[in-house]
Amino acid sequence: MSYQKPIKLGMVGGGNDAFIGAVHRIAARLDAQYDLVAGALSSTPDKARASGAALGLDPARTYDDFNAMAVAEAAREDGIDAVAIVTPNHMHYPAAKAFLEQGIHVLCDKPMTSTLEDAQALLEVAERAEALFVLTHNYTGYPMIRQARDMIASGDLGDIRVVQVEYPQDWLTEALENTGQKQAGWRTDPARSGAGGSIGDIGTHAFNLACFTTGLEVEKLSADLHSFVPGRQLDDNAHIMLRFAGGARGMLWCSQVAPGNENALKLRIYGSKGGLEWSQEDPNYLWSTPFGEPKRLLTRNGSGATQSAGRLSRIPGGHPEGYLEGFANIYSEAARAIRAFQANEPLPQDIHFPTVRDGVAGMQFISACVASNEDDSAWVTVQS
Repeated sequence: MSYQKPIKLGMVGGGNDAFIGAVHRIAARLDAQYDLVAGALSSTPDKARASGAALGLDPARTYDDFNAMAVAEAAREDGIDAVAIVTPNHMHYPAAKAFLEQGIHVLCDKPMTSTLEDAQALLEVAERAEALFVLTHNYTGYPMIRQARDMIASGDLGDIRVVQVEYPQDWLTEALENTGQKQAGWRTDPARSGAGGSIGDIGTHAFNLACFTTGLEVEKLSADLHSFVPGRQLDDNAHIMLRFAGGARGMLWCSQVAPGNENALKLRIYGSKGGLEWSQEDPNYLWSTPFGEPKRLLTRNGSGATQSAGRLSRIPGGHPEGYLEGFANIYSEAARAIRAFQANEPLPQDIHFPTVRDGVAGMQFISACVASNEDDSAWVTVQS
């Protein structure tokens, strides 16, 4: 295989002490596909410069403002090819718009925007742009999720009947946002997070995972959103009934006030011929439950692994891969797409990554949940 120069990457947000910025940087460099060369790493100029210095960036390419960065990098002969946007939600739209309009590929953290209106506007920008938009719903990058998707698509489960997905955490059980903790502060602030609290932060992950794995679309939902912590402005717990196109039924539970849970994302899918069960905290295993037969444990890179699952596995079965590797798979899929785009070639058919349309679907989900909750959990149509 011939050597390919790393894709020149910039970053907006993700400065010192930003958890998700560090995750994106690790994911981007895990497969040696990207080289971080520029950034507008904070809305505070001093912090932006300090963060750039800590990462070894050229001071001339450490920017105080993402708009200035987009213009300057597009004008450079050695300017960035792509940018990772890892800011609070309310800044996703203006930052993504600025870079897409300069022809720079965008990898954006979820949810895609803070409002449905911004998501729809970004869809228009992305479809006009001469650049790709990738949404980092990282859980779709796990090999055993790809295995489950393959099995469902091939009919192993028969007609899908029931989809159960949950994502409980416990880190917001108390009013952590009142202590000055940065991550809790913006996630519980409607001005920065948007209308969704737990449904925006982790509910969208669960929603996206259920749809991605089954290939089904949610037509209607009924949502009960609640904030248990006194004074909290956004939901910290949600129970949502789902009706899928084709007749399947589902339930989604997300909570950030469930003591004893860290990142307990779980997916269960049941069809007329059998079922599948997967847990993010034990991601190398997938339980297959054919009706009338013994329960079977499928393992990452083990016997019976599908081609797409094997392609996203780096090491032999029995050696654990997890969150960072799954995240890196999204970056590596995006790198393949960017290289094909640069070569004016069709995107490889085996590439799967969340797109701007998945981002719009996520915002439609949040909007429908809020509308349903405001109408005493009435059934609300989720626009497709």
